[in-house]
Amino acid sequence: MAHLSTRRSVMGGLSALLTLSLLSWPDLARAQSVTGSYRAEGRNPDGSAYSGRVQISGTAEALVVEWQVANQRYTGKGSRNGDVIWIDWGQKYPVVYLRMPSGELHGTWANGRGLERLIP
Repeated sequence: MAHLSTRRSVMGGLSALLTLSLLSWPDLARAQSVTGSYRAEGRNPDGSAYSGRVQISGTAEALVVEWQVANQRYTGKGSRNGDVIWIDWGQKYPVVYLRMPSGELHGTWANGRGLERLIP
């Protein structure tokens, strides 16, 4: 009988720890900043490749993204919700990035027809 009581106590403790871990998971994702400089590698909707540099600044609620691709500059503003980043860059469709565990940002633009990877 004491064995069952100990098992319940251990299971209750594990359950509480798991619940706390899951509740703090979004905070961990938010704590990992996406601001900084990146190398960009992408594919245009026509299939041609491009590369460049990207600078991300601001806060999760007000991000500013500046792209330098060849001799073209683009600027966008957006926000972050967990690991998803939405950037309005003045086109019909936003750039949408997903933050990967490696710190890279993998994104799409032109309604998914363009692809981009940002490497810290």
